[in-house]
Amino acid sequence: MAIVLIGLVVAGYFAYFIYSAMIAPNTAFQNEEAYIFIPTEATYQDVREDLEPLLKSITKFDALAKRKKYTTNVKPGRFVIKKDMSNNDIINSIRSNNLPIKVSFNNQETIMHLAGRIADQIEADSTSIIKAMTNADFLNKNDFNEDTALSMYIPNSYEFFWNTSAEKYRDRMLKEYNNFWTENRLSKAKRLNLSEVEVMTLASIVQKETAKVDERPRVAGVYLNRIRIGMPLQADPTIIYAIKKSAGDYDRVIKRVLYKDLEMDSPYNTYKYRGIPPGPIAMPDVSSIDAVLNHERHDYLYFVVNVERFGYHKFAKSLSEHNRNKQEYVRWINKQGINR
Repeated sequence: MAIVLIGLVVAGYFAYFIYSAMIAPNTAFQNEEAYIFIPTEATYQDVREDLEPLLKSITKFDALAKRKKYTTNVKPGRFVIKKDMSNNDIINSIRSNNLPIKVSFNNQETIMHLAGRIADQIEADSTSIIKAMTNADFLNKNDFNEDTALSMYIPNSYEFFWNTSAEKYRDRMLKEYNNFWTENRLSKAKRLNLSEVEVMTLASIVQKETAKVDERPRVAGVYLNRIRIGMPLQADPTIIYAIKKSAGDYDRVIKRVLYKDLEMDSPYNTYKYRGIPPGPIAMPDVSSIDAVLNHERHDYLYFVVNVERFGYHKFAKSLSEHNRNKQEYVRWINKQGINR
């Protein structure tokens, strides 16, 4: 009888241990779920410190984690812990259920700005992302260079694991870039006698010229008309970019281009040098890229800000007509006291 009683006590204790350590709810938060981010080089102690505020009993979690060998097999990533989960469910979740996240970006001015934007969303830091993006061997292998590197990144939302490395992020974006350039888009670029990078560069100028998506095909048509007749692009946004690039200050705000700026010696000075600049002056979004590929066919060669309908422009076929439109804009900008 004594042996039976001892056996029952042992069995009862074992059953209690199984229930409390494996089956009983062990979450201490009131929300429906909580997320935990485990870095690539994290140890069990690191995970434990993040979990402790979320659990009722960290010691019971420790016991099961050790028993299930999780303490020596930590996995990096983004994981969810749902309200009233048991220790067993929590361990299964953080060991094998790495959840993807949506990584999004648009309208970044430079590789540095883009790297900073991405570093806010994935584990990799901006320094490692910049290093991966500007790696000379990678760029040369894929027909990019320092000036054109930004054109490889098509603005959108993409699904990544949080612990994606800088190199894997870059490689995935190359794949997305190649997927973006469908046969249809490539054939349209070929008809314009432009490479993919030249389309992206021209699209970046269009993007900077107008924020109105419905006006972008018309603006693109103006620049393509200028290219067709051998006229310089004469795009003010490229001058602004040249000034920023020369100063190494891409965050500088320039609201007005001066005549003296048109004399600066830069391949981005489209008043001095004909053709398309060496690379994009910003990140164009898809509407700007497709505006170039599907530009409006017209005879306009000039445009200037429409002070009667801000955000849009007045277009002209002749220089005399353009100069009349320009005088309206000059009078307005002088009245505003904008000197730079």
